[in-house]
Amino acid sequence: MKKRSVSIRGHRPSLSMEDAFWDELAGIADDRGMSVAGVITEIDRTRKGGLSSAVRLFVLEDLKQKAAACRTKASRLD
Repeated sequence: MKKRSVSIRGHRPSLSMEDAFWDELAGIADDRGMSVAGVITEIDRTRKGGLSSAVRLFVLEDLKQKAAACRTKASRLD
């Protein structure tokens, strides 16, 4: 697990997540033309639990949406 601090809305919370989640989060941020801190700020606005958990769930949901889109494309090609 890696612990990192990010600046969001004037404070610097620390998040502990596995490298795989940090890597996926960086990819999501890049795809959206945003910084990692910018994506985390968006997640922070709507989260229900802890920030690290909310980020993990956000990354999981993003991956699920991408997988569903790939399945849809594949079924159209059949």
